[in-house]
Amino acid sequence: METTYYDHGTPTERWERARMFFEAKDYASAARVLGSLVEEVPEQTGPRLLLARAYYHSAQLRRAEDELRVIVERDPVEQYARLMLGRTLQRQGRHEEAEPHMRLASALAGDFEQV
Repeated sequence: METTYYDHGTPTERWERARMFFEAKDYASAARVLGSLVEEVPEQTGPRLLLARAYYHSAQLRRAEDELRVIVERDPVEQYARLMLGRTLQRQGRHEEAEPHMRLASALAGDFEQV
């Protein structure tokens, strides 16, 4: 199998490359790098969360939702993943389904007025 630019390097190098793409708002390229990185280190939250964000910003909402659901299943009190999941569901027009995630994210952030 031929190694591409997106797959080349150590996991640390690919993480940095993905962050560079993300910061440059090249979300599709960031997702290409992060997809293989998440497969390689599925237990790490950071790459998966950044992958979900890249999917969200590139309007790949179902993929973002899938990644975020993995994170909140593993760590139900991951506040930012809850917030992103709620926003992703809202963006898909699934407001009722988003509400519990938004309320929990607010509570986890200490914003009890939203709860």
